[in-house]
Amino acid sequence: MPTRPYGPTVRKRTRRLSVHRAWFVAAVTFVTIIGAAAFRSLPGLLIDPLHQEFNWSRGTIGLAVSVNLALYGLTAPFAAALMDRFGIRRVVAVALTVIALGAGVTVWMTAAWQLLLCWGVLVGLGSGSMALAFAATVTNRWFTERRGLVSGILTAAAATGQLIFLPLLSWLVEEHGWRPASVTVALAALAVVPFVWLLLRDHPADVGQKPYGSREFVEKPPPVQGAARRAIKILFSAARTGPFWLLAGTFAICGASTNGLIQTHFIPAAHDHGMPVTAAASLLAVIGVFDVIGTVASGWFTDRFEARRLLAVYYALRGVSLLFLPMLLAPTVHPPMIFFIVFYGLDWVATVPPTLALCREHYGDDSAIVFGWVLASHQVGAALVAFLGGVARDVFGSYDMVWYASGALCAAAALMALVIRRGRAVVPAVAGV
Repeated sequence: MPTRPYGPTVRKRTRRLSVHRAWFVAAVTFVTIIGAAAFRSLPGLLIDPLHQEFNWSRGTIGLAVSVNLALYGLTAPFAAALMDRFGIRRVVAVALTVIALGAGVTVWMTAAWQLLLCWGVLVGLGSGSMALAFAATVTNRWFTERRGLVSGILTAAAATGQLIFLPLLSWLVEEHGWRPASVTVALAALAVVPFVWLLLRDHPADVGQKPYGSREFVEKPPPVQGAARRAIKILFSAARTGPFWLLAGTFAICGASTNGLIQTHFIPAAHDHGMPVTAAASLLAVIGVFDVIGTVASGWFTDRFEARRLLAVYYALRGVSLLFLPMLLAPTVHPPMIFFIVFYGLDWVATVPPTLALCREHYGDDSAIVFGWVLASHQVGAALVAFLGGVARDVFGSYDMVWYASGALCAAAALMALVIRRGRAVVPAVAGV
């Protein structure tokens, strides 16, 4: 029987079965964010051990965490601009090294200002360069289709890292103290650097490919000079529009009700009610499991439904769940608490894909940097609650007031999301300034 093993049909099938390089870049980015997620898992575990060893107030420790969270956000837009200037690989590799330095040096600290410098400033600056602006830059450069899905998957990477590291770090803190946990964070950040340097590529043109879903080849743009000046100029340009302030306001409340509240204070709050630290940390890790599901699903929804309505639903549901939390905290884990963990986990960072989509819709080519500034507001909100939550615990003896206030803020965020109008690139690109 005649055969044509190398005919057009076979070649066409081979092309159809090939995997685009963009997916490999997304996979490396996913692994990188997982490895860097170790430092995001530790702050809530440090509050009680540092309070007991050094007799520092929870407000003082919360201040260091708040500086970390604020710098995480404020560094993000400059990191996005630096990636345009020096490339993704260089910026991320340096950021991971700074994180490792800050986390490692904390084992020798003896004063509160050293915690502020190492964990607050160094880890905050490094983590800011590993913020969601990194995922946004990769998504914008390598994909023209499936952007919502990819942004959801990359956002879920941080939750996956939390799932991996939280049980390990809580066990280390409980059995061996906080110093081995801090060293583990430093080693995890360093371990990712070779993957970034050897496998990550800055642009599809570097490997002679089109972005995924694009019909045309896209030339790699020349390095953009004046990264800091460009980031500031884009901020002033976006700040003249209403959608920017609504996105920044809603995302500030998102940060206040997640990173600043649950990630920082859930473990000590549960411990206040007699729950063991390892059990509380395990619950926080379970949030990470459902965060992955919720964020990937949110990316899928964002490709199909109106982003602002999705945001309104997400914030409203989160606010309702927080109002019930004070009644659920107990010495043991019971079914209503598990329901809260599952429900809250699905909503944890589901807000990221629609927020990123709205940034692209309104700000076009500058959307990664605009999203960096929106992320800065997220982290400022988180920083305020990380600090004020510790102060409230010192003053009132419990976290109840913080849970209720955060629930009310989420209701306000739902209303703000509905006010965001539709638009497409209302701010012209500022590239090359």
